[in-house]
Amino acid sequence: MDIVLNLFTRVYDPLHGFWKREDTHKLVSGALVLIFLLALGIIELNRQGLVPEPFSAKLPRTHYMAINLAFMLVLILEVISLIFTLPSSMSKALGKQFEILALIFLRSAFKELVYLPEPISLSGHHEVLWHILSYGFGAIVIFGFLGLYSRLLGNLDETLKPGPSLTRFIAAKKSVALAMLTVFLGMALYNGFLFLSGGHVFPFFNYFYTVLIFSDILLVLTAQCFLPEFPAVFRNSGYALATLLIRISLTAAPYYNVFIGVASILLALMLTLVYNQFFIKIKE
Repeated sequence: MDIVLNLFTRVYDPLHGFWKREDTHKLVSGALVLIFLLALGIIELNRQGLVPEPFSAKLPRTHYMAINLAFMLVLILEVISLIFTLPSSMSKALGKQFEILALIFLRSAFKELVYLPEPISLSGHHEVLWHILSYGFGAIVIFGFLGLYSRLLGNLDETLKPGPSLTRFIAAKKSVALAMLTVFLGMALYNGFLFLSGGHVFPFFNYFYTVLIFSDILLVLTAQCFLPEFPAVFRNSGYALATLLIRISLTAAPYYNVFIGVASILLALMLTLVYNQFFIKIKE
């Protein structure tokens, strides 16, 4: 088992190191700006009838779609960062998922713009305004609670002393993260293939969050091998439940999705607060 874990670690560590490099972030950030400007230019060319068929039919004709594309790319980057957070701790990984949920709500607010004309006008589109306000306020509430959640974490995950057990535990979580990265890239490539071939693309983030539910359960079971005490098992299982609520919020109807998303972070806050208050000293 140690040989397998060491093999996964040797593959994971260089990838994580590359992703954390400052040069990588600068390159990715520059690419995002370039893609956004190119999208605006291509959409304008399509509006002017300068894009030949059959490409013209597949391209949008509203500039608002360029905003949607930009937020989608930002979300993809955040999901990759989430995957690399998994070996750190379940609580920090859950915090990253809430960051992604807040961004998804912001993206949903901007996606509502496609139902408005250019130049922008609310005439006859008041429901769009309520959707935008709902997503916007939901994202801000989650953003605010994230600050409180980060403060409550403290030393929550320092539950194993340095040694062979901690090394194996981290290596096991790196193996899960590497598997998740493989699944993520496979789903992204397959969805891209469906789009280019004219097939029906699936809601990528909804599907990936479903996979995250199973990965969280796997992490709970893995942690139980090293931290079999009831408080730790309950806490990790509760965090998996918060992930499940996030997944449900992504498929719920407008207004309900924001309510469920806010409820999920409230559950995580309550769980963390109770654990800190009554069980954190068990490990000392």
